[in-house]
Amino acid sequence: MAMSESGSEASGPEARSLLFDSASLEETEEFLSTAYTPMKIGGPVEDARVRISRRAAGPVAMDRLDFGYTMAYDAHSLDQVCLISMHQGTLADLTDGREEVYGPGETFLLTPPDRPYQGEVRAARYTIALFDTALLDDVAPSAPGGPPVRLTGPQPVTPAAGRQLAAAVAYVRDHVLDDPAACANDLLVGTAARHLAAATLAALPHSGRAEGRPADTTDATPATVRRAVAFIEANAHRNITLADIATAAYVTPRALQYAFRRHLDSTPLGYLRRVRLAAAHRELLAADPGATTVTAVAMRWGFAHPGHFAAYYRDAYRVAPSATLNSFS
Repeated sequence: MAMSESGSEASGPEARSLLFDSASLEETEEFLSTAYTPMKIGGPVEDARVRISRRAAGPVAMDRLDFGYTMAYDAHSLDQVCLISMHQGTLADLTDGREEVYGPGETFLLTPPDRPYQGEVRAARYTIALFDTALLDDVAPSAPGGPPVRLTGPQPVTPAAGRQLAAAVAYVRDHVLDDPAACANDLLVGTAARHLAAATLAALPHSGRAEGRPADTTDATPATVRRAVAFIEANAHRNITLADIATAAYVTPRALQYAFRRHLDSTPLGYLRRVRLAAAHRELLAADPGATTVTAVAMRWGFAHPGHFAAYYRDAYRVAPSATLNSFS
């Protein structure tokens, strides 16, 4: 067996990594029970080699798993949101005596966070995305103090929603958790984690898919927008959430969203992105190209994906961000 684990603490959130490589069913069962939740695995196999790698920061973790055989499992609840993106082979969910088989290209919820689960990994390679359930409440447009949001189904509501959820998993995995510099940036990690939680709510059935309270539309006033805008512009450099903005505006998150749609034809988080983009623009205008890079400036303002940042920037300023940086004189 080979297993290594490392962690680092910088100015931002703690970045954690782990690698497990073994051909022993007993070692694999012990590792999976420690890394996820207590479970029993079984199934006689000729080659029991398993490779699992983890990258994690803050409230979110991404694991890459590669099983060369069929592994049956019977596990306790995870107490976290667990999304699976299949790349090769199949995974069969056998919870409650039913069989639901998922294959390459599918992204789904493995199990509700508070429920045990059973199934089989059938010679599969896949990604697991894990994050705290509290993130769902951070991004859900519900009233403060209301019941927590519950995920009520494993499969995306539409094929397009499934593709968007898969893209969100890949983005956080490849452009945030795989990048040590991004993992050290609290703003980037927090933004990425909430992006994944929001994509989860947009894609999967959940208890919050309901109409807002009448008071939410009543509270969607210009004064609400003014309070929210003032808070966003004063705190755009911080790791703020939709709930933080709503609290500062003295309304519910849903009322805040109504207000921004009604008066600015935007969303609160879309407006926050524009404010951060403008701050990055000002920094690029003033920066010495020999002392910084476009990527470094983008990351400071919460943009982990250089291509996405460049697209947002060109759309707003009709020029590439590199051209702005190189215009310094």
